[in-house]
Amino acid sequence: MIEKSIKITELELIDLYGVNDTKLDVMRELFPKLRIVARGDVMKVMGEEDEILYFEEKLNEFVEHFHQYGKLTPDDISRIVNEYKPANKEDLKKSDVLVFGRNGKPINARTKNQRKLVQSVHSNDLVFAIGPAGSGKTYTAIAMAVRALKNKEVKRIILSRPAVEAGENLGFLPGDLKEKIDPYLQPLYDALNDMLPSRKLESYLEDGTVHIAPLAFMRGRTLDNAFVILDEAQNTTINQLKMFLTRMGEHSKMLITGDVTQIDLPGRMESGLLHGIKLLKNIDGVSTVYLDETDIVRHRLVKQIVLAYQSDRDKRAMDAKKDAVKKPENSNTEKSNNQ
Repeated sequence: MIEKSIKITELELIDLYGVNDTKLDVMRELFPKLRIVARGDVMKVMGEEDEILYFEEKLNEFVEHFHQYGKLTPDDISRIVNEYKPANKEDLKKSDVLVFGRNGKPINARTKNQRKLVQSVHSNDLVFAIGPAGSGKTYTAIAMAVRALKNKEVKRIILSRPAVEAGENLGFLPGDLKEKIDPYLQPLYDALNDMLPSRKLESYLEDGTVHIAPLAFMRGRTLDNAFVILDEAQNTTINQLKMFLTRMGEHSKMLITGDVTQIDLPGRMESGLLHGIKLLKNIDGVSTVYLDETDIVRHRLVKQIVLAYQSDRDKRAMDAKKDAVKKPENSNTEKSNNQ
């Protein structure tokens, strides 16, 4: 059993507790496994860690509901809590819950390789997560980052992507710099929106607790006490990835995600991700986790699409090998004819 103090800063106490603590009493009834004590603007919650985490998620939703609708009734509290309520602590463990989303929906590691990724991040400070589209590598990574922030294991979350497929040439796009960049970073915002109340996320973005920026903006920084994610890393050059990895500071975790079948670098430029995996594979504290089509959790067709492209890629590679074998034979035949 643990105790956690939660400071109430975004609501007037009477709006949250109710007259004569009527709303607070409803919360106590809905969370019978917890002991909830309100002392002014500090709420002390005692119980099992998983239950406290769930209560805190719901508390954020109470605040969000009040700011959106201007009121929070006892019925609102009951409805919000009962939208999703885990049966017991064992159910939480079985589902590998990383964090509870905005509507109380549990966000969890759903496949064997996703669970392996979670364990690898727990055991290592630098992890590469390689997998096809839809395998949950980015979503799982961000869920782990949000959990680490909520558990006060880190002080901030840093999310980055190459701004464009090659070279980060944003000048041709309309609008100011933010308008040019945001479309490339939108998937990161989408994932965060699933996991944090919008007002809380907005606050985190404003004070820098959550920072989202293109890869080029990482140069010269030292990222201490942070959970750092680089997404779409297959589209980094060797020098770009080196620059990013060397930003790592004290008490930080880095998770690098990418799909090596979708490299969009120009010409024959080598992917920094492929190079980095090979170069760093024998360093203690560095791990690589591979996800595959069995981990795809999007629309059922995504798995079939990935498999079709994979089959086509393998066929093309085999054809290229056959052509390479035939060319020397043809060259020798031509020489003989000329003689």
